[in-house]
Amino acid sequence: MIRAYKFLLRPTKGQAAALTDMLRDHCSLYNGALQERRDAYRHVSKTSIKYGDQSAQLKEIRAFDPECQGRWSFSSQQATLRRLDRAFAAFFRRVKDGQAPGYPRFKGIGHFDTVNFPKDGDRCRWDSTPHDPQTRVRLQGVGHIRVHQHRPVRGRVKTISVKREGRRWYVILSCDEVPQEPLATTGSVVGIDMGTVHFFTDSGGVHVENPGFLDTMADELTAAQAHLSMFPKRTRCRTKKHRAAARKVAKIHAKIRRQRLDHHHKTALALVREHDVIGHEKLNTAGMTRKPAPRPDPGQPGGFLPNGAAAKAGLNRSILDAGWGLFLGVLADKAESAGRRVIPMNARNTSRTCPPAAGGCGHIAEENRVTQAKFKCVKCGFVENADTVGALNILDRAGLVLCDVA
Repeated sequence: MIRAYKFLLRPTKGQAAALTDMLRDHCSLYNGALQERRDAYRHVSKTSIKYGDQSAQLKEIRAFDPECQGRWSFSSQQATLRRLDRAFAAFFRRVKDGQAPGYPRFKGIGHFDTVNFPKDGDRCRWDSTPHDPQTRVRLQGVGHIRVHQHRPVRGRVKTISVKREGRRWYVILSCDEVPQEPLATTGSVVGIDMGTVHFFTDSGGVHVENPGFLDTMADELTAAQAHLSMFPKRTRCRTKKHRAAARKVAKIHAKIRRQRLDHHHKTALALVREHDVIGHEKLNTAGMTRKPAPRPDPGQPGGFLPNGAAAKAGLNRSILDAGWGLFLGVLADKAESAGRRVIPMNARNTSRTCPPAAGGCGHIAEENRVTQAKFKCVKCGFVENADTVGALNILDRAGLVLCDVA
């Protein structure tokens, strides 16, 4: 298997300054390469520049600017150019598919936070001091940086990435040949129905509460954002006070993100330990959180009719705070590592179908869903919690898939 390990870095003051310089110089390289591609295409010849052309110029660039570009890893600079090449490849793919293309943009130093090292070499090495009980990673131009390694690394390290999140620095290891750690079979199969009031409900009727980390921090976040908005747009020249206000907002968002991810890991691990097969809804969260289309008022040119945007905004906020997509991704990874099976199922009418698995008649009707929380079949009178009904129907569909495979 391929797995990623993320560890907190403990750089010294000088190393932190060097890491910041590294991001700045790689950002400059990225923007310069993007400008070269733009200028070449705007030329009358409409020259097309590829990754190979720009990578071949690195030797000259490093020789011309040894104080900035020449001090960093050659492989990491190639990775930055590949990053730009992937952005252009995605742009042309979207154009070809008729989607919103989104031309690659120049990166500000505050939005360029990651540098990749494609191999454990080129003066970049994981566990660079093996005889020292303290783990360190060596980066060219920075030195040996202390790592807070909270768990063992398995497999073979393929790539090393350094990422800045606020004032914290992290190292991310991408490893292949990671062995599985299968768990003992339990013989249990479960279906889960994702929600906003409850994070999810399983087919046994157990509700896992939604922690609502964003709502918990809402007052503090609102105050921080209000303070940040006090700075007029014309004077937002990255002054000291504005930077401090922006850091406070980013710090709160980072805390919410860490809390959410920690909750997802612990909840997914509990599911994987208890069940051999887990069925869940196949959700399109991007489509579910899309803004409603405006409704022009035919009787008033330039006017619009109510379209429920305010109510939809609240629902979108709850869905994004729950982080369904992130949780299901974590669940799939943990299940693969433990030798479990996760089956995504079509969620259509799962909460409107009278569940045959619980003695229902299988009748499908919109009227079966009495309220958001109550289900009552209009044909046979079966009554149950609506989320539990959805989980039961998902379990039933997952069982049919298992029978077909068998």
